[in-house]
Amino acid sequence: MKNNILFKTNLLVSVILLVGFALIATLSYRANYNASLVKIKQVSSLASEGIYYRLSTLLTKPVNISQTMAHDSLLIKLLEEEGSRYQETAYQETIRKYLATYKNKYAYDSVFLVSTATNNYYNFNGIDRNLARGEAENVWYYNFLQSGEEYSLNIDNDEVAGAADKITLFVNCRIRDAAGQVIGVVGVGVNIDYIKGLLQEYEKEYDVATYLINEKGEIEVSSLYNGHQTADWFKVNDSEAIRSEVLEWKNGRTNWDIWMPGAVQNNEKSYLVVRYIPDLSWYLLVKQDTGALLAELNEKMLQTVVLILLVILLIILIITSVIRKFNVRMTQLLEERQALFKEATEQIYDNIYELNITKNRAASKKTELYFEALGAKDLPYEDFLQAVADKQLLEEYRAGYVATFSIENVMRHFKAGNNYLQYEFRITENGSDYFWMRIDAYIFYSEADDSVHMFTYRKNIDEEKRKELETQRKASTDEMTGVFTKKATERIIDSVLCGKLQGCYSFFIIDLDNFKQANDLHGHIFGDYCIREFVGRLKRFCREDDIIGRLGGDEFVVFGTISDPEGACRKAARLCQKLDTVCEDSGSCWKMSVSVGIALAPQHGRSFAELYAKADKALYRTKDKGKNGYTVYEEKE
Repeated sequence: MKNNILFKTNLLVSVILLVGFALIATLSYRANYNASLVKIKQVSSLASEGIYYRLSTLLTKPVNISQTMAHDSLLIKLLEEEGSRYQETAYQETIRKYLATYKNKYAYDSVFLVSTATNNYYNFNGIDRNLARGEAENVWYYNFLQSGEEYSLNIDNDEVAGAADKITLFVNCRIRDAAGQVIGVVGVGVNIDYIKGLLQEYEKEYDVATYLINEKGEIEVSSLYNGHQTADWFKVNDSEAIRSEVLEWKNGRTNWDIWMPGAVQNNEKSYLVVRYIPDLSWYLLVKQDTGALLAELNEKMLQTVVLILLVILLIILIITSVIRKFNVRMTQLLEERQALFKEATEQIYDNIYELNITKNRAASKKTELYFEALGAKDLPYEDFLQAVADKQLLEEYRAGYVATFSIENVMRHFKAGNNYLQYEFRITENGSDYFWMRIDAYIFYSEADDSVHMFTYRKNIDEEKRKELETQRKASTDEMTGVFTKKATERIIDSVLCGKLQGCYSFFIIDLDNFKQANDLHGHIFGDYCIREFVGRLKRFCREDDIIGRLGGDEFVVFGTISDPEGACRKAARLCQKLDTVCEDSGSCWKMSVSVGIALAPQHGRSFAELYAKADKALYRTKDKGKNGYTVYEEKE
């Protein structure tokens, strides 16, 4: 059994520690995970804001410069004169210097001008080439003229001599003459590496992926793609489900963010921040995945689990060692204390008996003699228990006595860690005179015979119990009249009504008519005398099993069985007649009469409160009719 207890202790401690650590680890994991998700959102939004304002500074300026050149009257005049002067060296030099000035001043990679009259392409080096229709590298020019847009951005190779064919972001602006006709296209070029560098800077610092896409969803610039390579962002990221939501976001002042659906793999997901750049008609997308986060958290979780298991193993080893030493010492102390306890209790209790619960028999010579004295020699304990109950206990206590001290109940309490039982009952030793007795039972394990034992301490508590019952009786009895108090009356009547009713019951509220006169004319001492005289007559009138209670002042209740509703009326009539009398004492005289309100159970209710409310209404009907009579409650009231 000791090994069993040790195993259960270790198992319980292991379970508690495992559950506790698991809860802590899980809560910590969830807290860290949720905190990390919040951090991802904050970091992504912060990165988006930073990139947006850096791009606005980087790209909006070229647009403004291009538009400034497009409205420059000098440039407009030069284009208008091109038809007659474009072969002149001085004319070409003027345009070259004009474009070179803007290039050098603002450090752009390219500044260009195209005449719609001749399709000549000028840059800071002079005339570079003629943009003939039908050539692939000139498509951007003719598409822009057909688009109707005042300006646009496109990414292409810079074919100017010395540009090394670098991928460049070009800003194209229309030039119109005084009549509003398009006479040329002017713009600047920014090396895409600058924008890529900006995006890569934020990607490295914030661990995010960044993209610039156009209104078709195509990637214009990213660390992996540029506009010269056509790639659809939604197809690349398997996010077709949010295409319309992203491309419909046109608010350039705030971000739009979402946990991307359809991107969940191994419980991973991505947080996307979208910012529209109106000046460029592009979208800035900042995406951050939770994959690295989950990997880090899972690794920490695994480390925590291993550490928890090691801690639990160490604790179990320590507990096993401690409990084994403790059990040895406790067994010694328990046996010593049991001997002392037995010696001390023998001086307090009338009888002490020891029983072997495991083996279902007496466990001491004294207990065997007790069995024999009751004619139960060599009888198993449980049979002896039933024999004592049948022979000596009042019937109402027998079932509880047997159930309390049965082997099944004793073992259940012992296994649950409770080693104490108690039961109070009435018992007889001569077959006629019953007295109150209490049995206190102490359960323990005995190593001597590897069994569960139980000491029973029997004590006569008749005097103690009678005092207790007397105290309860006084608490529920009206001191002046000797009838039940209001609370006791309500409790007793409700207990009757909650059970199975045997026929009909009447509920009388009885009120002394004009009782205030007795107090006012003759004083409260005479009034108290009248109350006691009234109660005396009421008790003599009522049956022994009727319940009489004082509700307060001069208002009383009588509750009892009746044969039929008419019986209640006959009883009330006799009562009114019996109490219609004169009270006289020490020269004082007062005419006594009563008013009665009647409710019937179960017809009018199944509780004290219901019957009282309806009898009270009937009582007021009696008073309205002139008092000194009775009224039965009717539903129409």
